[in-house]
Amino acid sequence: MQILTILKSKKITPEQLFMLSVLAVNGGNYLYNLILGRILGPAQFADAAVLITFLLVLSFAAMTFQLVTAKFSVLFENEVFKSFISKIYKNALLVGLLMGGLIVVFASQLQSLFNTSSSNMFVVFGCGVPLYFLMSVNRGVFQGKKAFKSLSITYQGEMLSRLIITLGLILIFDIRSSVVIAVGIFASFIFGLIPFKFPTLIPKQALHLNKTHAKDIRSFFIITAFYELTQIIINNSDILLVKHYFESYEAGLYASLALIGRIVYFIAWMFVMLLLPTVVQLKKDGKETASILFKYVGYIAAISITIILVCLSFPETIITLLFGNSYIAMAPLLWKYAIATSMFAISNIFAYYYLSLDKYIPVVISGVFGMLQMGLVMFYHDSLEQVVHMQIIAMLLLLTIQLAFFKYEQIKSKSTYLR
Repeated sequence: MQILTILKSKKITPEQLFMLSVLAVNGGNYLYNLILGRILGPAQFADAAVLITFLLVLSFAAMTFQLVTAKFSVLFENEVFKSFISKIYKNALLVGLLMGGLIVVFASQLQSLFNTSSSNMFVVFGCGVPLYFLMSVNRGVFQGKKAFKSLSITYQGEMLSRLIITLGLILIFDIRSSVVIAVGIFASFIFGLIPFKFPTLIPKQALHLNKTHAKDIRSFFIITAFYELTQIIINNSDILLVKHYFESYEAGLYASLALIGRIVYFIAWMFVMLLLPTVVQLKKDGKETASILFKYVGYIAAISITIILVCLSFPETIITLLFGNSYIAMAPLLWKYAIATSMFAISNIFAYYYLSLDKYIPVVISGVFGMLQMGLVMFYHDSLEQVVHMQIIAMLLLLTIQLAFFKYEQIKSKSTYLR
């Protein structure tokens, strides 16, 4: 009761409530992965890591629809907004059905490619993909309208249901199969839809968008889809390539390293969720936006430095506490992986900032260095340490170029103003 009284007296804003919710969701997702790592062991956890990576890939693909929905939920109003929402829901469902169908059809090939113990896990996962795309559009509406309470509920529902259902099946029925992981993920998509306003899916009367609006949506969708593809490559290609090139035991070790090292990226994501609608609204109102960028970059830089120092100072303690002694071989690489992830997280803030302003060069830059990272890992993978070093090189170059582009834009803006 005392805590509730303090919270009320402090008058926590919806944005702060959402940030706390995102931290709780990330903590729950971490707990989910950590428990799986301890229960399954390195070899079996490698299979689970493939499904978790597929979930991350799916989240980035669906994020295209969420960001497009969020941006135009700010810009469109009344009947135009209703028409837009009707169209985006239908397109999201179509893409979800297509992607999910492909995963189901090629389940056996995916099993062979990633050396997993079962193809059924891909079948179950593929069946849930359409639901995830609908969920992402739903979240995009909440994000754009800054309905952070509803947005928080969808994330909490997805995380809690996945955690409870998956671990419940494993512990109660003692089934340690990758199919159980897939069932838990599928179920979480259903709970993640709550709250969902079904009438908005098929409105009684949908107006046609005019050519200007349709062109704006199409352009932003294409460039956002391209950027989310680069996110998929940078964030997940290393785990999938390691699973392909290395034995299951080593792949499981690397999966634990990636999970711990990426904590800074998942924390950074909550700032991205707040950044996009804020920057779009400020631009719409004719106000300056750079101060918002500086604010969030400062937050991420401070968090990154703290995490890197902790990983450098107590690597074995962290590995042992989170995953157990079976994963201790990854301790020397922990701080190095955190450096690579931190540079990517900061670069990501710059890219989403310019994406919000309809400036797409940073998106292309991210695409180039995403491909560079994947290429470096494909050519240089003699050891897990070498894989991490290749990522540091690619991300250092990416951050340097993003900072140079920002400086160039600032100089250009000042010279334009002086004229």
